[in-house]
Amino acid sequence: MDSDTQTHPYQPTDSFDGGDLDCGNGLLLLIRKHIDPLTPGQLLEILSTETSVVEDLPAWCRLTGNDLVSHISRGKQNSFLVSKGPAADLRAAEPEPTTPPKKKKKKAKPHSAREKEYAPITQPIAEVVIPDRLPSPAPAPSIAPLAVTGVGSWPRPPWLLRALNDHLEGRMSAEEFGQTADDAVRLTVAAQQRAGVDMLTDGEQRRDNYASFVGGLLDNCQLIPITDLLPYVDDPEEFERELRALDVPAGKVRHPAVFGPLGRSRSLTVHEATFLASLTDRPLKVALPGPYLLTRTMWMECISDRAYDTREELATDIVRVLREELHSLLAAGVSMVQLDEPVLTEVVFSGSSNNRTFMCGALGEKREAAEELALAESLINQVVADLPYERLALHICRGNWTPDESVALAGDYEPLLPLLKNVKVGTLLLELCTPRAGDEAVLRGLPDDRRVGIGVVNQKTHSLETVDQIVAKAEKAIRLFGAERLLLTPDCGFATFADNPIASATLAEQKLTAITQAATILRDRYGL
Repeated sequence: MDSDTQTHPYQPTDSFDGGDLDCGNGLLLLIRKHIDPLTPGQLLEILSTETSVVEDLPAWCRLTGNDLVSHISRGKQNSFLVSKGPAADLRAAEPEPTTPPKKKKKKAKPHSAREKEYAPITQPIAEVVIPDRLPSPAPAPSIAPLAVTGVGSWPRPPWLLRALNDHLEGRMSAEEFGQTADDAVRLTVAAQQRAGVDMLTDGEQRRDNYASFVGGLLDNCQLIPITDLLPYVDDPEEFERELRALDVPAGKVRHPAVFGPLGRSRSLTVHEATFLASLTDRPLKVALPGPYLLTRTMWMECISDRAYDTREELATDIVRVLREELHSLLAAGVSMVQLDEPVLTEVVFSGSSNNRTFMCGALGEKREAAEELALAESLINQVVADLPYERLALHICRGNWTPDESVALAGDYEPLLPLLKNVKVGTLLLELCTPRAGDEAVLRGLPDDRRVGIGVVNQKTHSLETVDQIVAKAEKAIRLFGAERLLLTPDCGFATFADNPIASATLAEQKLTAITQAATILRDRYGL
């Protein structure tokens, strides 16, 4: 049969023409736009004149768990038929013969290294609207010494995970997903209340993970599976090995891709706080990804530089949108806003004898440690400038994607001490229960006005710490900082990545209950 007249053995559900785009310059973004709304087993036809796609697309299919069903060459054009997920029953995936696939022409012009015209984006560039003024903080319940709080995330029930994935892939409306997530938040709050937690979170139930969720809410940003970043990394083979080592399918971990100037036309987390406040009168805590984390996460060559010439320019807009969100959260009466910056440990500990931790934010560009820490300090202080420091917190850990302690980073806080002393936040929530975090004695020199939330249970272990063990851990910290400066927490969240909880909801509640029982003993002992 003539190659120009060859046809695939099955009809696609959808089809588009990617022109001469390669996988590293926009084709994967277009594939993601078309394949996400499909149901498992349905077929997508991808047309391409770029020769490298012949080799790169099968590798992407293997990594993402999709099947390359058929490949036809028609002169300079290649046609690929890809099944969403395994091609288990292709006949069931065929559309009716009376509804042929609609061809969508998506041609890109010839390009060179930095002057290329990028792929057509998945939505129009949104106009960035900057508020004339930001709201002022409103009063909020105070946080008592030795208060107990979770770090943020809580295991999601299976029905919420299904809804979350359907929503991310365009098969469930935002309204319907919101109603489903509300039910999950109610369960999370009830568990914390039973445990006696003093400052509540919503368990980050609406988020796919602790950081990337903003990519689905910010203007001119798109959430893509982390597997789609394969063409952008320096060592694709090593990156692929790392992804295959994950405890969760890498295609379930999403990453924000910037394709235009960042804007915040809707809240990132204020809606979470508003619903949480309707369920309790206890102090509320909301976690936000920190500005350094987001800068490292979002700055990817060939994606970000269509909108920003430098990482610093991107950071300026990240600071702006986080300040807008932070002001709005404090105006909504949130008692504490926590900035998550776990990649700070990657800055100082990776590249030595440590294993590399899995953190989405660690994929982006990195310079020398001193330069990165100076940038992080500057960005954090810009975000929190002129806001009440007692309602601001910084959380640092060493990676929280697997219960296997041996693969996470290790090292004490000494390299981070200058930053911890200089950031203008009132509370430091620190991973300190795991032996990987070293001795808390190195933190002795922290400013006296800084509260310290110490991790007194390890969320990675399946064993339950005893109340006596927690009391002993806390008293060691009390000798360093004083009971008035101490908060008690787990080392990190119980489900940093939605599809990969570190603990069950039952064990998470048991661990929090043990902390609150220990806190009761300590408050009585120290007259608080």
